[in-house]
Amino acid sequence: MQVADGVVLDGHVWVGDGTEIAGGRVVIDPDGIITAIGTTADIEAPVSALHLSAAWVGPGLYDAHVHLAFGRPEEILERGVVAVRDLGAPPVDAARWRTLPAPHVTVAGPLLTAPGGYPSRSWGSHGFAAFVDDVEQATRLVGGLAAQVDVVKLALEPAGGPVPSRPVVAAVVDAAHAAGRRVVCHALTVTMVERALDAGVDELAHTPVERLPAELVARIAATGVGVVSTLHTFVHGGQGEGAVANAAALVASGAPLAYGTDLGNGGITPGADVRELELLAGEAGLGADGALRAATVPLTAGRTAGVVGLEGDPRSHPKHWLRPRVVAVGRTVLTRGEAR
Repeated sequence: MQVADGVVLDGHVWVGDGTEIAGGRVVIDPDGIITAIGTTADIEAPVSALHLSAAWVGPGLYDAHVHLAFGRPEEILERGVVAVRDLGAPPVDAARWRTLPAPHVTVAGPLLTAPGGYPSRSWGSHGFAAFVDDVEQATRLVGGLAAQVDVVKLALEPAGGPVPSRPVVAAVVDAAHAAGRRVVCHALTVTMVERALDAGVDELAHTPVERLPAELVARIAATGVGVVSTLHTFVHGGQGEGAVANAAALVASGAPLAYGTDLGNGGITPGADVRELELLAGEAGLGADGALRAATVPLTAGRTAGVVGLEGDPRSHPKHWLRPRVVAVGRTVLTRGEAR
């Protein structure tokens, strides 16, 4: 429920920017804004606020790739995820999720694809795809879509049907950028990754599964194109070898790798994905601290709260994410077993 007088959360605070505070305190005001981060000795707790404590306090998880059509938002929140990005949904559903108080949701709306292309012949046959036929039509469609979404998603998946041509891909990217929207691209093979990069996409929605040549890995790193991990679902589905190897190469090259689960696919349940964090920390080479940074946004005074309290340090025991003591997103606060 919403807390009228704010929240004080005490514990070992992991800020997410390299700062850790033993005997720390995070204060959230009645509007759900973080007003102070520091030690309990330095920060006085407002008398009227709800006072809570946990062994470990830090930012909740941000899942950069979900499909909320296949997982209830409240379940996601209860298991430590404070913000998600839905990368494929019918417009009416995307608009509804975008207004939720918690978790915080950003959306892409439908995947842009060639007529008959992925995912319109499979899981996305009912409104999850929008077709881009030619350059002019693509420009108009993206221009209209941009006001309804936070990012634009493009699908380049030959295994699922036709893919947009190079000129159409470039038109989508140009129109999105003109409207102030980044482009996230589904591209799993070397050829499709090259097409996406040539057009100037901002991010890859998955770690590609076809082994990337060293020069392509270096190009991704040099251009600053982000990559969302989604390793667990590939490992679960038998495509993990190439994806994990690519993730390790990308990390070694300095390319930005972000935590994302692709909720809705095999092996993934709503909420924190412990296996994804383990893969990022171990096989991908980020280490436990790096994996957590890839999955969170640092706590910052003046910003809307997205804070969790756990029973222990999730870097040493990731399963602490599965049963948080406290989850606070804006004015919404959940405590173990009940909403406060």
